[in-house]
Amino acid sequence: VGDDSERFAAFTIDDGYADNCETAWPIFAKANCPFTVYIATKIVDGDAELWWLALEQIVATNDTLYVSVDGEERELKAGSLSEKTSAYNEIYWYWRGLPERELRRKARNLCARYNVRLSDICRREAMTWKQLRELDADPLVTIGAHTVNHVALGKIDEVDAKLEMNLSRERLERELGHPVEHFCYPYGDPASAGMREFELADELGFTSAVTTRKGLIYPDHDQHLLSLPRVSLNGDYESLRYIDLYLSGAPFALWNGFRKVNAA
Repeated sequence: VGDDSERFAAFTIDDGYADNCETAWPIFAKANCPFTVYIATKIVDGDAELWWLALEQIVATNDTLYVSVDGEERELKAGSLSEKTSAYNEIYWYWRGLPERELRRKARNLCARYNVRLSDICRREAMTWKQLRELDADPLVTIGAHTVNHVALGKIDEVDAKLEMNLSRERLERELGHPVEHFCYPYGDPASAGMREFELADELGFTSAVTTRKGLIYPDHDQHLLSLPRVSLNGDYESLRYIDLYLSGAPFALWNGFRKVNAA
């Protein structure tokens, strides 16, 4: 991490979808721009539970949804685009507030109700190990670990969290034939990645680890390399004017109470 006069951008992509290779890679290669891809190994295996994509498919293909919320059966309208967006967000954020096992159970039940196969979605969306090896061979690309099952680490016990982190790295190292030094916390919000997870990353010897906490990188982050913030460009704010605003740092100064580093 340099001084304030050394402006830079580090591009990162999470999970391990095929479009990382098919769409993103050619764009970065044309610009001769380095980037990092964080891999949840079960996704590349083709059998991860990509419940957020399953929910998206269910909402997209139904005009009315029946969902269990806090033990009550609820009817959600999903006919128009605005209704679909509202229904998706309501279910998604309700599930995200649940313990990890309960979230997965509800996702499986909803998929069974609407005849959606989680395994089919993963096989359709994920890159293969062959694609990952080809990507890894490019000197522009750095591969990082992202757990085995893409779980919210802060919502599982410490032993399981440590295993998720370490086993994903070990699998990647076996498949790629070189050390994997960098990590990304799935979801990356404070409920999913906090001090316990930062300490686990340190104990496991990772060089850096990224969250989704909003912020830019400053020289002071050289003391907090296992809790790095990121700027998310995830489809919600695609206008270039938003990107320019993000890069100014102003929104994150407000968001973080004018603290440059928020490591807690």
